[in-house]
Amino acid sequence: MKDLILFLTRSLVDYPDQVEVREVEEERITIYEVKVAPEDVGKVIGKQGRVVRALRTVVKAAAVRTGKRVGLEVLS
Repeated sequence: MKDLILFLTRSLVDYPDQVEVREVEEERITIYEVKVAPEDVGKVIGKQGRVVRALRTVVKAAAVRTGKRVGLEVLS
């Protein structure tokens, strides 16, 4: 899952070497925190949040196969 998020996020940004994904395990959900360069935050979020919403949809669809609940947060 982490590799999928890295691949998709690095494809969107200008500084792919600054993309970091951290996995945080909570009680019933795994949250993936994506950290990008400050200049790339807008590209990952998109207009009215459309890009990040699409990323969340892809990640949740991939997680259905494993039976886990996941979340995705973008940090600057």
